[in-house]
Amino acid sequence: MEDKQSALCSRRTILKQTLAVSALSVTGLGLLSMPSISFAASLSKTERDAMTPDAVIEHFKQGNLRFRENRPAKHDYLAQKRNSIAGQYPAAVILSCIDSRAPAEIVLDAGIGETFNSRVAGNISNSDMLGSMEFACAVAGAKIVLVMGHTRCGAVRGAIDNAELGNLTGLLDKIKPAIKRTKYNGERKGDNYDFVDAVARENVVLTIEDIRKNSAVLKNLEDQKKIKIVGSMYHLDGGKVEFFEV
Repeated sequence: MEDKQSALCSRRTILKQTLAVSALSVTGLGLLSMPSISFAASLSKTERDAMTPDAVIEHFKQGNLRFRENRPAKHDYLAQKRNSIAGQYPAAVILSCIDSRAPAEIVLDAGIGETFNSRVAGNISNSDMLGSMEFACAVAGAKIVLVMGHTRCGAVRGAIDNAELGNLTGLLDKIKPAIKRTKYNGERKGDNYDFVDAVARENVVLTIEDIRKNSAVLKNLEDQKKIKIVGSMYHLDGGKVEFFEV
């Protein structure tokens, strides 16, 4: 009982710190540093349901800040595993790339039971991904759909260079509309990573547009302000996750 109470206190502490940081950001005061925190319990339904979509985003911004400053929360993964056996109440569903250098849970300093995760090369959307995201939000109660692209994306580079390989060819074709829509005055080639990064960002935007177009379930939840569909770019150089709304 004592361990469970300690875990719950730790979870409440991190949520309170998230809300405090959000309040400071609004007033323009900022925050110089935060102490290392304990993170033993998985997210409870009460705690998740009390968070607004904006609070979830701020929560992940602070997690990414901890990641960049190399002071991650003291995750007790075994305790989180045990605590989440009876049920899961993630705050977000993340659609990200399979790139091994961009693990969403790690760069956002998230624990077990905190996020649903869908990964596919080039973070594209399809009917299976949409069904998974609909389950995450409409059934399980997640507050955020986060589409996460990243810099120096190999799938985006492959699409730019017209790479062909079995089923990968069709996957890369889904990224190519982002190439056409990217406004860029420099060299539009795959070995120009400034262009690759610009296309990767546009690809996130197009994925979000596709989600809204092809999932009435998610679009209705967003229109009712029950969820937010948000874009982000993870920068391999420096480790920052840049959030943006589309």
